[in-house]
Amino acid sequence: MSLEKTPVTVITGFLGAGKTTLIRHLLQNPGGRRLAVLVNEFGDVGVDGDLIRDCADANCPEANILELTNGCICCTVADEFIPSIEKLMALDPRPDHIVIETSGLALPKPLLKAFDWPDLRSKITIDGVVAVADAEAVAAGLFAPDPAHPGTEADHETPLSEVFEDQIACADIVLLSKADLAGEAGLAKAREVIATDAPRALPMLPLTEGVIDARVVLGIGAAAEDSLDARPSHHDGHDDHDHDDFDTVVVDLPEQTDPEALAARVAALAASQNILRVKGHVAVEGRPMRLLIQAVGSRVRHQFDRPWGTAPRRSQLVVIAEKGNVDAAAVKAALA
Repeated sequence: MSLEKTPVTVITGFLGAGKTTLIRHLLQNPGGRRLAVLVNEFGDVGVDGDLIRDCADANCPEANILELTNGCICCTVADEFIPSIEKLMALDPRPDHIVIETSGLALPKPLLKAFDWPDLRSKITIDGVVAVADAEAVAAGLFAPDPAHPGTEADHETPLSEVFEDQIACADIVLLSKADLAGEAGLAKAREVIATDAPRALPMLPLTEGVIDARVVLGIGAAAEDSLDARPSHHDGHDDHDHDDFDTVVVDLPEQTDPEALAARVAALAASQNILRVKGHVAVEGRPMRLLIQAVGSRVRHQFDRPWGTAPRRSQLVVIAEKGNVDAAAVKAALA
């Protein structure tokens, strides 16, 4: 057996930033590497893992793609994360590189700490932490602290700003996604915001539709497990981390007749209830293909991604919002 450590890339970023799109591109353009992927979903229904499995091929067969749902990977290190990594490491042939997609609400630092465990440290190195940041949302101030709160700077933090700043603080590189939507002015503003929040200078690159050379993000060589002190977190010193600030609602829908009308209802719901994220698959009458719905705030995209095949034509949407901003009954009524 080779004594060389297997490199791991942690891809973090807030809900809807474009992490899954980036990973799909890496799977299709791995630069000669045999990849394995661990995907974490916040909520019971897995959508991202399904999208990534669609890209399975000889370089990353379906057996190399694992998914953890109904929880946050940063809270289940011992029970779920480490056994999953060990399962990927036991694959034959062994992967050349492991990519981890965290939940959009996950803190990356607890994962980095887990790689310091003796059983993992001798086998794996954290090649780098890649933060995907929605340039348009950053420029618009979505993750800004709330100046209306009195007291110290820490008192100004919102649940969104805390998670975002923790993800940036752990990063080795930041990819400014949705660069085409942000434009040059938006990119410049996003760079300014991130440079202010980051604890050290970070390289930042624009990203559109997840397209980037694999050599940029796979092969950083950061050995991040050796520099934890340089990656501060709002939760340093705390024994645990929970997500009581966020709620998830899963909505079951009947078959739809008009995808455009459904997209309009999703956009209206996001605007009225300050919804952060909506995603899922929907059956459309008379169509053999699944309709994929993806929404970040009131920005909604929908497309037919692949046939249902033998899978049940079950329409489900996952809705995520800050706690107190979502009325489950109203959400279901608005989307029904």
